[in-house]
Amino acid sequence: METSGGTLRMTLSDVASLAQVQRPVVSMWRKRSSTGPLPFPAAAATLQGVEVFDADEVTAWLRATGRGNNPEAHNDVAVYAKLMAGASEAPRDSRHTFDGLTSLLALKVITGKALSRSSGAELLDAADEADPDDVFLYSELEALGSALPGLANFADRLADSAFSASAAFEKLLGHRFKEGLREHADTALTDAALKLVAAAAIELASTLDGKALFVDSTPGGSDVMLSIVQRFGESAPVTFLAADHDGGASRLARRRLAVHGTESGPVKVDAKGAFAVNGPAIHVAQYPAPGAPALGTTGVLSGIENIVLQMDDSQRAVVVAPARVLCDALAGEPGNLRSDLLRSGRVRAIVRLRPGMLRAKPREPQALWVLGPSLADVPIAERWTMVADLSTTPLTLDVSQDLISDVAASMGDRATIRAHSFRFARLVQTRILLAGTGALVSVPPGRSTTAAAGAEGALRIDELVRALSSPAAEPSALPAVLPSDSNAPFPPATVQELINSGNLKYLKGIRVEEADLNGKTGTKILGREELMDPHTAPQRFITLLDFAAKYPAGRLTEPGDVVFCTSPRPAAMVDAEGGAVVVFPARILRIDAGDPGGLMSDVVAADINGLNPADKTWRKWHLRRTPEVQRQPLAKALQTLQHEQAQARERVKQLEELATLITDGVAGGSLTLTDPISIAAPEEGTA
Repeated sequence: METSGGTLRMTLSDVASLAQVQRPVVSMWRKRSSTGPLPFPAAAATLQGVEVFDADEVTAWLRATGRGNNPEAHNDVAVYAKLMAGASEAPRDSRHTFDGLTSLLALKVITGKALSRSSGAELLDAADEADPDDVFLYSELEALGSALPGLANFADRLADSAFSASAAFEKLLGHRFKEGLREHADTALTDAALKLVAAAAIELASTLDGKALFVDSTPGGSDVMLSIVQRFGESAPVTFLAADHDGGASRLARRRLAVHGTESGPVKVDAKGAFAVNGPAIHVAQYPAPGAPALGTTGVLSGIENIVLQMDDSQRAVVVAPARVLCDALAGEPGNLRSDLLRSGRVRAIVRLRPGMLRAKPREPQALWVLGPSLADVPIAERWTMVADLSTTPLTLDVSQDLISDVAASMGDRATIRAHSFRFARLVQTRILLAGTGALVSVPPGRSTTAAAGAEGALRIDELVRALSSPAAEPSALPAVLPSDSNAPFPPATVQELINSGNLKYLKGIRVEEADLNGKTGTKILGREELMDPHTAPQRFITLLDFAAKYPAGRLTEPGDVVFCTSPRPAAMVDAEGGAVVVFPARILRIDAGDPGGLMSDVVAADINGLNPADKTWRKWHLRRTPEVQRQPLAKALQTLQHEQAQARERVKQLEELATLITDGVAGGSLTLTDPISIAAPEEGTA
């Protein structure tokens, strides 16, 4: 397909997108039609080992064969094809072509006219009028030279195929991973993350007076602002300010705002990153930004510091950056810089998000900081910060809405916070965050956060003890339970922190050949199967001689070891007897008997079993710790309850066996029922 100034080419993946089918379907079409009357078009060229096809031939073939699910393929092809240089032209740099096309689309929106009707000189005159200071498109169009008219013709067609110039612009930017736009690809957030940040910014803007003003002072940041544009639509007047940084990423961001017809302007940023915005405003920032994709920890915190320094109490900010910078443990100069930001009183909420929010680094978790009024009327020692851990929680619609509600409440005063029911967040005194050396977001396991209050818990325990007691049962050996007047002196700690302090030791499981296992005698095996179904899984064994001979590096468990695994879900059990072989992927957490640091095996196992099934980051698991004075009473109570649980399971097995024997005997004709069978204890005097 020839277009003035170049040729349209498509890969097989582009053909699949155009035809609205899966990629393997196109390969099947190509193979099956090769011997028929309408063979799939031959490859026009091979670029970097990838076959490309003439777009005109592809669309003609789709129309002739009726293949695919897009009857408008001929009209839509420009969106999915790539414009190549003509035979008489030198090969084009893909970045120059991209910059030129995005600039032409922005010019098309500004002028409101078709570009193909203008000559190159006329296009440059229009660009000079639209961008007299050359801040977003003039240089890009001037650099196209003689190719400008041809690309202008293609830009018109591209806009027609996408139904609008703005949609065509987003289609081009959506190919950032394929076009080698590394700075944009490396910093691209997922749609879920962008929607969350945009919704939070919009919610904060609704609490301010006057026209909504959004500011992005990062170099080249535009994804968050576009998400805000899409959510606002034409429902309310909005103004955007983008940083006046030099560089291609920042110029692209300004073109993006222009192509979407937003009311926008520049915010002057000096060489040190400082800037100033007056009046009510919402700052949005993603770090690292496309204009500085290699920005380090100190650079990210310095950028946030520049936002904080110019803020007043009429401004808010939503910042998204790697969790390792915003909420994980941080030492040295970066740690001091982050502490200074916390002392400013403007960090009102810290939210740790689950991994997968950054497209190029799906395993790197991100975090949010929400900045607001400094609460100058609250004494420094009494200021608070909202923290929330969503590291294992998907950002569904209800989760995002409730989190934003929590964030909005965190902006208020003490009365507002007391009136709000937080779903994900908890309030922590800022001085406690500053005093700690670990992660800022430290939420105890799920069981502890949902536990009943002391008085209610004591009443419910008393009810359960009475309900489980019977005249025939022996009195329970449980100690009396009373509400506590004070919190435990040991706060929860992560597994890694406990390993570093020496309270906990981590031991790997060993890989054992299946042929060496047996189901008869020897040393018991503890692995994933036993952890997933500890009461009914068939017991496995290995002879001790075979284990010692074939696996000299292996070690046996000790009494009280916690055996755990992370897949398919977190699960743990306490090996009370010891002497077992732990088979990978199961592993061991061993509490130091001399310095347990408040840890108890049963509590550790309960915390792991109560985790979110998606939480695989075992080194960051939070474990509760028990006061020394309560360790022995708790151990005795749990031992009693575990004994009674074992008796109850044995009774259930006996009842199931009894039901099976009666059913089989009567149904098979070997037994006859005469009187009802009573399994209750005989009443006194009736034996």
